[in-house]
Amino acid sequence: MNPGDSALTASQVESRRTQPRPVAVIDIGTTSIRMEIAEIAPDGTVRSLQRLFQAVNLGRDTFTRGILRKNTIEECVRILKSYRHILEEYQIRHADRIRVVATSAVREAENRLVFLDRIYSATGMHVEPIEEPDVIRMTYLGIQPFLQAEPALVASTTMIVEVGGGSTELLLVQGENVLGSQTYRLGSVRMRESLESLRSAGLRTRDIMAEQIGHTIEQIQQHVARTPPEQMVALGGDMRFAAAQLLQEWTPDSLGRVPIRELERFTNSFLAKTRDQIVRQYRLSYADAETLGPALLANVMIAKTFGLEQVLVTRYSLRDGLLKDMASRDTWNTGFDEQVIRSAHELSKRFAIDQVHAAHVEYLCRLLFASIREEYDIDPRHEVLLRAAARLHESGMYLGSSGYHKHTMYIVLNSELFGLSRRGLLLASLVARYHRRASPKPTHQGYASLTREERVLVRQLAAILRVADALDRSRTQRVREIVCDLDDRHFTISVPRVTDLSIEQLAIKQKGPLFEEIFGMQVILRPLRGATRN
Repeated sequence: MNPGDSALTASQVESRRTQPRPVAVIDIGTTSIRMEIAEIAPDGTVRSLQRLFQAVNLGRDTFTRGILRKNTIEECVRILKSYRHILEEYQIRHADRIRVVATSAVREAENRLVFLDRIYSATGMHVEPIEEPDVIRMTYLGIQPFLQAEPALVASTTMIVEVGGGSTELLLVQGENVLGSQTYRLGSVRMRESLESLRSAGLRTRDIMAEQIGHTIEQIQQHVARTPPEQMVALGGDMRFAAAQLLQEWTPDSLGRVPIRELERFTNSFLAKTRDQIVRQYRLSYADAETLGPALLANVMIAKTFGLEQVLVTRYSLRDGLLKDMASRDTWNTGFDEQVIRSAHELSKRFAIDQVHAAHVEYLCRLLFASIREEYDIDPRHEVLLRAAARLHESGMYLGSSGYHKHTMYIVLNSELFGLSRRGLLLASLVARYHRRASPKPTHQGYASLTREERVLVRQLAAILRVADALDRSRTQRVREIVCDLDDRHFTISVPRVTDLSIEQLAIKQKGPLFEEIFGMQVILRPLRGATRN
């Protein structure tokens, strides 16, 4: 309830809850600051009300100087102040109704904290430098409706690509299942800024860009080698611009089909023009005139590499994903959890681990987590970290059995799991690291950087993982059902249909102390009375 609700009648409060709520998302990108104002209905439906755009050269500063210039920061302040006035007109004032994110241009700037503090001081806005995995997660949330509505995409392996100003995001999906995701340091602004030093060597601009794009394509080919894409969806304002020029009857709310031959012809013509010619002919800003060509060329080369005859284009933007995330903030998307675990499963295959054991430990973790979560008020959203750690807890054995838990942490921490931010990866890697041997210590790498809440969470999840791993010490998956009982001193696990639990009881004795240390209960494992093994 808002502070002012105390003066309202019960019917007025209920009316507020059933009315659409106005919200806003602001995307501080490499070449522009964009804001979208929308209404979110009680059923989660999002209706756009207004979209705004103003150009700014954040990317040029960061990718050439490494810092954001004072003049650029003040220009951002001016733009965001003007947006704040518009939000006032819509009566959007509370922080939970406004989300402001910044991408690579701010995230990579050495003086990003100066930027964030200046924006907050001038506007009261909390700017979140959104990480690359979060951008990919938002892409998945926003693009889902388009994928589900298109029969050809439901039945295909689809590569979703967005060539941004500072980086290129790639998401590989098959139907509704995420097969993989990756971020590459290839961006239209980054390419343009790197051209200045190379042009002096007498190389043609297009050749330089093609070489840079080619290196990234080699990486993409490696990452999608097992499941080559059959379709490609290209995101971003650059491709929307091209689609609007090439497709006479295309509306941005639908999927546009752009033939590669026509896109390549248009791209070649575009790259042959000077910046001033582009601005005059297409009425674009100078920033867009410089970055459209590199982005279009990257999309053309990626599509041709995989032998695709057309590229699908949508109006989707990062802001669509942000709005959908805000709409579902009070609910938990279990389907999204499954995509994270699918990504962990795919990663685990690379390290030749015992897949049956890993899957069973994950299953037991879910049972244990469900039995203890409410008693200790553990956020249900953290279960996905436990499950991912369970899937990967033995991946370090690929590098050697001695101290493999430390190898596991290194592997998880330096991988990309769809849906997990860098912070999420750190937490999952620590949970996996502590599935055996020593308890967490302040001197341990990674653990020392955690907040108190994060330290408690890692210990709780690692303790659960240890018990789950102990329950499958025989690696026969014979412990399939458990009945859990909690009291002040004991956490009793009763197992039906198994009479001899001596192996598991010994493992619990070795692995149980961390559980008792964090939850204050000794783990007791016993057969369920009156039960016999089948």
